[in-house]
Amino acid sequence: MRILLVEDDPDLGPAIARALRAEHCAVDLVASGIDAQHLGDTERYDVAVLDLGLPDREGTAVLKGWREGGRDLPVLILTARDGWSDKVAGFKAGADDFLTKPFRVEELMMRLRALVRRAAGHGATRLTCGPLAYETQTGVFELDGLPVKLTALEYRVLAALMLAKEAVIERLDLMERVYEGDADVDSNSLEVIIGRLRKKIGASLIETVRGRGYRLTAGAA
Repeated sequence: MRILLVEDDPDLGPAIARALRAEHCAVDLVASGIDAQHLGDTERYDVAVLDLGLPDREGTAVLKGWREGGRDLPVLILTARDGWSDKVAGFKAGADDFLTKPFRVEELMMRLRALVRRAAGHGATRLTCGPLAYETQTGVFELDGLPVKLTALEYRVLAALMLAKEAVIERLDLMERVYEGDADVDSNSLEVIIGRLRKKIGASLIETVRGRGYRLTAGAA
């Protein structure tokens, strides 16, 4: 998943970003509410992690701006504020989940995976497509019951395809979900990743839809 992380603490923000990247996530970290507002309005993210006490614009104001602008990305508020009124204000602004500091990264990761899974329309935690299975709570892929070893980029591509299984993901849309905002992306890199995935899970599972993008399907020839 590609995550917008909004955290102004100079130590905590990078630490969270490193932990999320270790789970194969693409992370864009910003410390400003104004920057967060802009990125949330203009970039494609699977989920946002939003602090409330930002220096230039309150987190709830950022969230209200997204919702009023029609942005429906899932948002988890991560804050040291644990009062009931803060939680009410966050959910009224449009938050999907609320986690207080201090926290465990494992819990944050599981909550984010659940938000992304539900946003994609899946209730079950285990998704399957033919012989391929994806355990969303742990982030593990299996092929015929055996774990599949993936690089971070391969994981992001395959997870996006699995969450949208049997539906075509446009090439540009898929690239926006896979790469961080400051990444130097080669024009052929996505094709290279798709090629590697086909070798690992079987060429028939990933279908190229000419002129559009890719689809994960159990019915491909």
